[in-house]
Amino acid sequence: MAKQKGIVKLKGTIGDYTFYKSEDGFMARQKGGIEKNRILNDPVFKRTRENGMEFGRAGKSGQLIRKAERVLLRQASDNRVTSRLVKVLMAIIKTDPLNKRGSRTVQDGDMALLKDFDFNLKGKLNTVFFNGYSLVFDRAAGSLDVEISEFIPNETIDAPRGTTHIQIVGGICALDFTNKSFEEDHTFSAIIPWDTTLQAPITLSSTISPASTLPVIQVVGVNFFQEVNGEMYPLRNGAFNALTIIEVDQL
Repeated sequence: MAKQKGIVKLKGTIGDYTFYKSEDGFMARQKGGIEKNRILNDPVFKRTRENGMEFGRAGKSGQLIRKAERVLLRQASDNRVTSRLVKVLMAIIKTDPLNKRGSRTVQDGDMALLKDFDFNLKGKLNTVFFNGYSLVFDRAAGSLDVEISEFIPNETIDAPRGTTHIQIVGGICALDFTNKSFEEDHTFSAIIPWDTTLQAPITLSSTISPASTLPVIQVVGVNFFQEVNGEMYPLRNGAFNALTIIEVDQL
């Protein structure tokens, strides 16, 4: 794989070379490789097939997580979130002690590896929000409370330039990787001025079905706003909003 240089950028196929645009710019690569039929059937490529199956499973699992968190991700994600999430899920699959190689799954692996995953690297929660918060998750009741102690916004939240207001979000989702379904709930705080006013404690409550047996992930985020003529606008379309998996509960 090579990067195209020069004034004219090509897209398409010329001879044995394919030219295309990616997130890294205009690229070029040479056609070739092993025939697909051989990879699918030749015993030599058994490990390749196993890896491919698990990679595909990680991709579908990542898609389910992103779908479950789609409302929040519209406000806080970067353009690498898909590949970064799949990388973590592949690591989780490799920790599965129950299934054979090629059949390992996310739900049977150590999903605690998802903890501290930032959906937006431009807004990592641990570099944005310095106030104390605690989680109270009750699986039997299906409830999550994100409890935030009193705080002064511009002392405890490191906001990007142009911020006038902030908002905190807490959420929960239960993931059924086998049936490709989920249950999700989240709560937004009020939009709060980013100033020196002491804010009272906040509790953000969200719920799923009681006594779920599914893996549950819990997220906390911070959204930034700019007030213009009395209207609130997401700061730079949410480019610096934070959203992070802060806990994973797996039976």
